[in-house]
Amino acid sequence: MFQRLARSAVYLLLCAPAVHAQPQPFLTVYGEAAKYAVQFEHFAYVNPDAPKGGRMSLLSQAAAFDHLIPYVDKGQGVDKLEGWLYGSLATRSKDEPFTVYGYIAKTLELAPDRTWLRFNIDPRARFEDGAPITAEDVRYTFEQLMKHGKLAYRIQFANVTQVTVEAPLQVRFDFADGEDRVLPLELATLPVLPEHWWRTRDLANGGGFEIPPGNGPYRVVKVDPGRSVKLQRVADWWGANLPVNRGQFNFDQLSIEYFANSGSGAVQAFRAGAFDLQAVSSAAQYATAYQGDALEDGRLQRERLAQGAIRNAQGFFFNLDRPQFADRRVRQALALLWDFEWTNRTILYDAYRRQRSHFSNGPMAARGLPGPGERRLLDPWRAQLPPEVFDTAFEPPTSDGSGVIRDKQLQALALLEAAGWRPRGNQLVDAAGTPLHFTFLISGPSFGRLVMPYKRNLAQIGITLEFRSVDSAQYINRLRTRDYDMIMAAYPVSATPGRELLNYFGSRAAGDPGSNNYIGLRSPVVDALIDRAIKADSRQALQDSTRALDRVLQWGYYWIPNYYPAGNPVVWWNRFGRPTAGAADDQTQDAWWQVSEVPLSNAQMRARAEEHSHAGL
Repeated sequence: MFQRLARSAVYLLLCAPAVHAQPQPFLTVYGEAAKYAVQFEHFAYVNPDAPKGGRMSLLSQAAAFDHLIPYVDKGQGVDKLEGWLYGSLATRSKDEPFTVYGYIAKTLELAPDRTWLRFNIDPRARFEDGAPITAEDVRYTFEQLMKHGKLAYRIQFANVTQVTVEAPLQVRFDFADGEDRVLPLELATLPVLPEHWWRTRDLANGGGFEIPPGNGPYRVVKVDPGRSVKLQRVADWWGANLPVNRGQFNFDQLSIEYFANSGSGAVQAFRAGAFDLQAVSSAAQYATAYQGDALEDGRLQRERLAQGAIRNAQGFFFNLDRPQFADRRVRQALALLWDFEWTNRTILYDAYRRQRSHFSNGPMAARGLPGPGERRLLDPWRAQLPPEVFDTAFEPPTSDGSGVIRDKQLQALALLEAAGWRPRGNQLVDAAGTPLHFTFLISGPSFGRLVMPYKRNLAQIGITLEFRSVDSAQYINRLRTRDYDMIMAAYPVSATPGRELLNYFGSRAAGDPGSNNYIGLRSPVVDALIDRAIKADSRQALQDSTRALDRVLQWGYYWIPNYYPAGNPVVWWNRFGRPTAGAADDQTQDAWWQVSEVPLSNAQMRARAEEHSHAGL
């Protein structure tokens, strides 16, 4: 009897299901508590009672579009449609490092060992043509984006091994392992496309200008190819009352305008009322182009928004496949000769801060000397790294802003001499007599004024820089074929970096024409540190990994760090209300609403606010 009971107990134990994940409405990277409770009503950075109606038009900073959707590398899509036309399985809050809350997926289930993720789709979720959103749509979207979408998808989701439709509203993603903590959350932010519509269209090439049915808050109603896109708020949108959407997407009409001349032509169009809001990329334009009575009385607003946001890593990037840049000392010497202080004072209206890190303005940036956690990661690679990685805090060269950098030029000459370059006449040449010469490739003339003073500093010690500007199509082709010596580029940076680092710095991406490893960096040290960042099991471990990676990149002199703004420079006509408690790291534009048909002065806007306050609105 005892033996039969024992055998039965063993049988039941073996046949018992594994520990199940619990459905929940949010996911965090390291299992930490989410900011918002399970039954939260809205995000803190919105006005939940914002009125609906009105309109907003904005100027796009992107190149003219040749198709609508922004999910493929070929050509140029309309980036803003992500989030407006198509929603995602879950949405990322803007006041936490990285937490996602259910959107199209009502709940999410992550395996205890993090080797799979299940989405349970909200039965209310619909496409704009009335078709229900199903698990098959999720599977189809993932497979199509992995096959035809941006290279970033294939890098980000390489660890996904299988997608299984378990029920009409239930889909499961299996992973090769559970080590990538960010992967489930990145997967949750994928859009969901309608299979019934896209399966007969050319998704690989963007689908052209035919208007597809969406599932987000807006529908596209008119397309003027390359010039503008008009959208209308979906009045009966299924997701309007979800907590993640309350207080957002308030305008009835939205339009995205494109101008071939993003400089004076766009300024004149803006001042004439052609659009309501413009993100300004030029410091000179931001400082001088909007002066006048409208700015003084407040009808025109000018402000740097989202000042707490982590900033893109922008700089002059070397192509390491070019032989003249093979020696680190050459790259260091060339970095000494870009004079940020003079450039910022003379050209950029003192509007910028010096870039020191690949993770600027955030906690992942290396600061001071490496801490114990960083040293543990770096010590195994000590023989392959410059000693400065361990004993010196990185600082880019600084000048007095006068434009005279003779001390930096002497330092550069010493480094170049040690690397084998010698003066001959008015040039520096190597042992074979080849002059030190390189070409700076850029699209359009706007950044030429930053490069020309650099060219002068180089020429004064015998280095020839040729500046070459090409049209956007040729520029993209040359980027993809790595046909350049140096470019100006920027990498978007996340508060929780993960597999996207492989796209920027990983060895496997170096030879891929679709990747953003513009440096052509192939480094086992960098690959190992990226791997540790991806597999980090706590935020502290992630910080140690990214800071160690940052030090290796800094002291490798793979780029000449440029600058970043103290906030997003934006101008807009004063017709809009904004939440009083916006997210510090995002301008939360989707939470704005219309107050007036025409621009109001600051005094008029205050009076309007007081009227509403007295009325209890």
